[in-house]
Amino acid sequence: MTVIDVYADIWCPFTHVGLQRFVQRRDEQGADLRLRVRPWPLELVNGKPMDPEFIGEEIEDLQAQVAPGLFRGFRADTFPETTMPALALAESAYGVDLATGEAMSLQLRSELFERGRDIGSPEVLAGVASAAGVPAASEADQGAVLAEWEAGKARGVVGSPHFFTPSGDFFCPALDIKRTDGHLSIAPDIPAFEAFVAACLA
Repeated sequence: MTVIDVYADIWCPFTHVGLQRFVQRRDEQGADLRLRVRPWPLELVNGKPMDPEFIGEEIEDLQAQVAPGLFRGFRADTFPETTMPALALAESAYGVDLATGEAMSLQLRSELFERGRDIGSPEVLAGVASAAGVPAASEADQGAVLAEWEAGKARGVVGSPHFFTPSGDFFCPALDIKRTDGHLSIAPDIPAFEAFVAACLA
């Protein structure tokens, strides 16, 4: 099995698209790959929480241009004020095993973007953890989020999502994104994504 590291935050909509594309291609090819989704807390990177209205605008552009089937449950009014507790829960899940950690990382994004749930809520996270059979996040898991952020900086992470494969690293390989006059121009970056997949399988 090959493990692909990816540094990402849960409330990054581009990561949601990228992870879904990765999983779809992996499953189509039957590749023996797993994701180790490592925390890249954007509220620490940027020094402030994400703006739900701004994220909503990005999601509208994503849906219109490349991802019409995603973000069906997004709600600005339930967008979390922080992802730190959810990132810690994902670390707890990886403490169970790699498959559980990957599943939790994907589930948390689905809860946020497809079900419109506030993944900053302790009650929501407790329910998600219980359903998955994952222990509640501990202080050690919370510390791991900060440690992974520091490790990511040392590895040269530039943003969310940043993938590290056996033969190279790729920032947001699924999408070609440009911002013009306040709006995003987004297209599938087919050459970059194919190069990324090839590097995963190398």
